[in-house]
Amino acid sequence: MLAYNYPILSLIWMMFMFFVFVLWIWLLISIFMDIFRSHDLGGGAKALWVLFVIILPFLGVLVYLIARGGKMHERAAEQAAQQQKAFDAYVQEAASSGGSADELTKLADLKEKGAITQAEFDTQKAKILA
Repeated sequence: MLAYNYPILSLIWMMFMFFVFVLWIWLLISIFMDIFRSHDLGGGAKALWVLFVIILPFLGVLVYLIARGGKMHERAAEQAAQQQKAFDAYVQEAASSGGSADELTKLADLKEKGAITQAEFDTQKAKILA
């Protein structure tokens, strides 16, 4: 009744409901991510939690947050640390391996010092660039 008399109130109510809907979707995604990232749950327990949250969404989310919500941040931080460690190892490995530009520089130095001929240089350069 108020929405018909006050159209701005209808707009504010619609914006509020949209915000609540986005918040609900974000909460569901966060809970599903936490269920699947948790290493202390077995496959059956994960399946039961997913079914509980899907079949009874409000109750399932509330119970999950009460039962396991305190450790959600710790599991997320642990996964972020593992991803950072894997990224650092990859960067370290990629930086130490050199690359084709580094190999071409070494090959050019060998040619300048006379250790290899122009034909050998061209052959090795073709192998590196291929």
